[in-house]
Amino acid sequence: MSKKVHDFNDIIRKLRKNLLGKGPEKIHTVFVENMAISTMYGNLTPTEKFIARTAEGKEMVHAARTRLIQDVYAKAPPEGMEEVTGAKFVHLFSDFKVDEDMAVSVFVFDKPIA
Repeated sequence: MSKKVHDFNDIIRKLRKNLLGKGPEKIHTVFVENMAISTMYGNLTPTEKFIARTAEGKEMVHAARTRLIQDVYAKAPPEGMEEVTGAKFVHLFSDFKVDEDMAVSVFVFDKPIA
């Protein structure tokens, strides 16, 4: 794993841990042109796992996870992200699969990642 990927993953992990009380256990990130695509595993807290035992609970966890992350990134990128990528953050697309405890985020930047 390159230093850039390692540093990028650390930024994501720290932000999610601070926001949600638990960061992903495993993150796989690839840089493709002006995008960083991150797949994250082992995200759910014990409380979220308990809530997600029902269909309604799964929907609540999914909505909370996706909306919270999107709202945070809409305000400003995490500290250090633009420095690591050498590009200005533009958009975040994200989704969460509760049953698989897996999240995917696509970070879009204004130019190819150096």
